[in-house]
Amino acid sequence: MRTLAIDPGEKRIGIAISDPTGTIANPLTVLKHVSRAIDAAAIAQLAEEHGAGLIVIGQNLDSDGEPTLQSRMAGHLAEAIRMQTVLPVEMWDESGSTKTAQAARIAMGVRKRKRRGHMDDLAAAVILQSYLDAKP
Repeated sequence: MRTLAIDPGEKRIGIAISDPTGTIANPLTVLKHVSRAIDAAAIAQLAEEHGAGLIVIGQNLDSDGEPTLQSRMAGHLAEAIRMQTVLPVEMWDESGSTKTAQAARIAMGVRKRKRRGHMDDLAAAVILQSYLDAKP
């Protein structure tokens, strides 16, 4: 079963998708944030187009594991997505996903000049891979 992962942000939303076996995460696209309802509809449509059976949304928790303002916003997005689709929507800790994505680009030998800009889709892939690795 394919899983779609979301890295929600204030300006952009990173999207990643798993392979059909649910083993490997791949960056898919980046959506520009418009409004919660429009973003949720676009995410639900992507999930349907790619045959996803589950949507995972990254939420940032603080050092004590408590929700932050960003994680509450992610929760609101999750609720909006649930209103757009019958697919299950799960929240997953995304803490450090952007830093992990940056480190991965450095490890791949991407030059500093090309590392500029957004990495939202790669961060979504980091979130998704973490989720997939944690599931039996």
